[in-house]
Amino acid sequence: MIAYASRYYDKLLSATLEHLEIVVITLLISLVLAALLTVACSYSKTLSRVLLNLFSMIYSIPSLALLALLIPVTGLGRKTAIVALVIYNQYLLLRNFLAGLDGVERGVVEAATGMGMTHMQLLWKVQMPLAKGALIAGLRIALVSTVGIATIAASINAGGLGSILFDGLRTMNVAKILWGSLLSAFLAILIDRLLSLVEKRGVKN
Repeated sequence: MIAYASRYYDKLLSATLEHLEIVVITLLISLVLAALLTVACSYSKTLSRVLLNLFSMIYSIPSLALLALLIPVTGLGRKTAIVALVIYNQYLLLRNFLAGLDGVERGVVEAATGMGMTHMQLLWKVQMPLAKGALIAGLRIALVSTVGIATIAASINAGGLGSILFDGLRTMNVAKILWGSLLSAFLAILIDRLLSLVEKRGVKN
């Protein structure tokens, strides 16, 4: 393992950066879309139930199956991986965002409404700041999930650490298998720990 890393450190670094790029792009798109859907759902409980049920059904589809379903539409590569990851993230983010907003005390909401706040003012100035613990928790789950599924997405030529892992499986190269697996796991654990600290601080503040 050490010999492989010292000889091919550039490949490991390149794959890690590719993986992080997929995760960051997915996160940015997912957050924008989830924020828009959360605002829309805040106006309609019916829409909220419909979207949560829809994304729940999609989330139950195995990642390889969803990737295969998207290939005829978006083709092989990173684009398909990002589309699939964004779709998966909507269930995780939307569920936690809406749960956080619903968890705000009714008395606080009623008091803000009585002060003349509009729906959007109530959402951005009252509900979201009070629900930041749930929002960060949703983000934490989505990010860890994205790191894991992005590894599997290498099976459709999306790149990232999964490319090293799958190449190792094809050639029965134990060093590649271990490095691909360990680096993916390390990224997931690192992101989870960092967001755990952010979540704790968010709750305290």
